Amino acid sequence: MNQILERIGEIGIVPVVVLKDAKDALPLADALCRGGLPCAEVTFRTAAAEESIRAMTEAFPEMLVGAGTVLNAGQADRAASAGAGFIVSPGFNPNTVKHCVEKGLLMVPGCSTPSDVEQALEYGLKTVKFFPAEAAGGLKMIKALPAPYGSLRFMPTGGINQSNVRDYLACGSVLACGGSWMVKSELVEAQKFDEIAELARECVDIVRESRRK
Repeated sequence: MNQILERIGEIGIVPVVVLKDAKDALPLADALCRGGLPCAEVTFRTAAAEESIRAMTEAFPEMLVGAGTVLNAGQADRAASAGAGFIVSPGFNPNTVKHCVEKGLLMVPGCSTPSDVEQALEYGLKTVKFFPAEAAGGLKMIKALPAPYGSLRFMPTGGINQSNVRDYLACGSVLACGGSWMVKSELVEAQKFDEIAELARECVDIVRESRRK
């Protein structure tokens, strides 16, 4: 699990993907890999999620694929069976977190308050998703939260885009940022995979520049 977190940290920006049709999974994965961003958090908001994760992990073993918007233990099991390397939820569901911890699945639950964070620490988690990032106080909140909690790391998601992601990445408490601007549904549905690859390259440059500061 630590190796997966290290890899997420190295990549820096995790594309949050919503796929309505699993046929788009492979060309999307190819575009992200060509762009140097071999990572995706495929959300369980659609029926295509499970099949998409399986297709991506089988065809692109070098790619780090996780499942997002996981709301219960059953979804977590389905995601893991499909090959998901990590599980992300929008909030902190103790039942789901406990299930994932007991099964050895890397769980990154959504947290936006000190109470959420303390629950995560109780389960031994070292990284949480800060969601919805901008609406929950943004970078100011992230900078305030670690003070009582030591080495806790955050993966802010929600309202993250090209205009603010550099500031988040420059914060030492931020492991990586989740965002969807490089994998917008309209780009996927229009089959604009070359454009997605170019946006992925821009993300790689953004991560490199931000971490020089």
